[in-house]
Parts: sequence; C-alpha cells; structure tokens
Amino acid sequence: MKCIVAGGNVKVFGRAVHSLSRIGDELYLEPTESGLSLRAVNSSRSAFASFLFAPLFFQRYEAGSTQADTELFRCKVLMKSFLGVFRSLPSLEKTVGKCLILLKPQASRLVVQLHCKYGVTKTHNLAFQECERLQAVFDTQRCASSLRAPARVLAEAVVHFPPTLAEVTLGAGPGGKISLRNYVEDDAERSKVMVTELCLAEDEFQTVAVAPGSCITFCLKEFRGLLAFAEASNLPLTIYYDVPGRPVIFTLDDAVLEVHLVLATLSDTESNLQPPTANGVSHLPAPSDDFPDDLESYMIAMETSAYEEGSGVPPSPTFPLRTPRPAESGPEEEEEEEEEEGAVPGTPPHKKFRSLFFGSVLTPGEPGLAPTQEVLAEDSDGEY
Repeated sequence: MKCIVAGGNVKVFGRAVHSLSRIGDELYLEPTESGLSLRAVNSSRSAFASFLFAPLFFQRYEAGSTQADTELFRCKVLMKSFLGVFRSLPSLEKTVGKCLILLKPQASRLVVQLHCKYGVTKTHNLAFQECERLQAVFDTQRCASSLRAPARVLAEAVVHFPPTLAEVTLGAGPGGKISLRNYVEDDAERSKVMVTELCLAEDEFQTVAVAPGSCITFCLKEFRGLLAFAEASNLPLTIYYDVPGRPVIFTLDDAVLEVHLVLATLSDTESNLQPPTANGVSHLPAPSDDFPDDLESYMIAMETSAYEEGSGVPPSPTFPLRTPRPAESGPEEEEEEEEEEGAVPGTPPHKKFRSLFFGSVLTPGEPGLAPTQEVLAEDSDGEY
C-alpha cells in the first residue's frame, strides 16, 4: 500500500488521527479499493470509530495487490506511535507539504514520511502487527430517531459542560426542543449535584425526526473528539439512535470522506423487560446477567481468531460463546470477582453501559457458505 497526502489534506488526516486517539490504544489500517480505512475501538468494547478516505482524497493512492484472488494486507499499530507523527497540527499546516504512507509487509514496517519546507524530510518507521478486519455492523435506517445539525451548533452546546463530565443525556422535549443534560446516576444525589441542561430549538437543526420523549445517555469524551474534527472540517453531523441500550451512531459524509462513530448507551431497566428488536441482525433472548449484552447484535469486529472445536454445530457469528458460571461460589470468590470488575479500564463506566461483542469471520470457502469463528471477548461483567 502506498498513498500520498498533499497540501491541506495532511492536516485533515492528522485531525482524524487525533479524533481516533480518543477511542482506543491501537489504530487499524486497512487499504481497500474504496480508499484507506482508519479504525479504532476502545478497551471496554463500547466505542467504535471509522474514517474512510476515498482515493480522491490522496494525490496518489495504491491499495496494494492488483490480483483479484489476493486479499489486501491490513495491520494495526500503536496509537501512541502513529499519533506522534501528527501530534502538532499547526506545524503540519505550516511546514509539511505532503505526507507519504508506505506499508512494507515483508519488512514489517509502516513508513510515514513528512516532506517539509526547505527540503527537510522526516521519516518514521513504525512497527505493526498483522490483524484481521475490524468492522462494526449496524443499520442507520432501522433507527427510530435521527438528527442532523451543523457541528458548530453541537460544539457550542457541549462547551457548557465541564471537561471531566463522563456522560451526557440527549433527549427530545416538548415543542420539538432537543435537550442536552449532564447525567446523574443516582436520583438521591440529584439534589446535591449541579445539573446543567441546554435546550436547542428545532430550527437550529437541519433535520429533526425524533420519537417524542425519547432520550439516550452516552459518553461525552468520544463525542467531543468527533465534534472537534467535524467543526474544523465544517461538516454537518448526523445522529441516529433508538431506545436506551441501543447504540447511538454519529456520521459525517463528504465527497472524499466517510466517518462513523458508534457508542454504547445507558440501558433502561424498563426497556430490558421488553423483547429487543433487531437492527439488521437477529437477537437471542437477553441473558440473565446484571448487564445484558444487547449490543452484541450491532457490533462484530474481526480482530483475532479463536475457535472452539468439538462442536457439531458451527458457532453463531453474532453471539459469543459463554462459559457457564460455577454452580456455587464462596464469599471470597465473589469479592475477588467484584474487585476485578471494578478494575476494568476504559469508558463507558462499568456496569452502566452495555458492552459490544467482537468476533471473527473467515473468508467464505464456497459460494453461499461463510465459515465463522468466534472470539470470547470480555463483556461488561468481566466474564469470558
């Protein structure tokens, strides 16, 4: 894979890397015929982001092998290493004329060259790891509510919330107003905590099609990262969401760029009692954990391969294999499990948001058949 980013697009590319750095610690690169895809997922499997740069975005773009039966090479690198190349955005705009990204599978190196003014060339050789495809599966057409607004409007709205705020609630109020409010977990603490709520009139949005009284709660950190990119690129932001507990999907569309951000939302105890409706894929009955994994049907990431042999029936590509819990567990074991659960890093906060399932799907061996593999991904309650 070889591509050249020239002019002001270098800074746009750098902004995309900065936005993805708020999601996860690893950056997935996948060159395709449709363009170069940059993706990231957080450690708790509750946030996924994808930036697809079309070939027209680059001065020169070569995906790789031209043979039809040869699969394109994909890899992942440490986010910290890749971010270091584009850390100073003002410097990129002032000094960098073009950027060369070259993937060398045989040398196990990802080469990033910055061609600066006065003939200065900065070369970064980054180590990478070959990986399977990382992809989220979702259908925005099945979401009951959608909003579209200039990024500036939403950025000016969230600026009123403190930087340390973890979650924000988006809701549809009376009169077509859209509200943003800081989330307070315990109703008993609501009287002790300052609540900030901002209402936006319907005419501030380009399109509004929301269910009356609907509201969702999601993490603000990742949302702010996407807003910063959208505002700097002057792109409108579209929000698709359904009932609480279903993922919220943020999209940016441009002639040479396609962006998706999928975030878990806070589940509603009342909605848990109702049978879930599928968003493009079928659901199994919700397990009896404290924290049902409803979002498993929305997200499939093909990251690693792990297959449990000895079963006559191939595993489902949508749901993870679960190890049954022990029939009895002593008080000490329960305390250890609670400590481990509390130590799980990443956002959203533990036991509040539904986790996302990540599995592995192999290339079909025969037409119409798709052999599948599954990964025992860590879900929200720390089980495997």
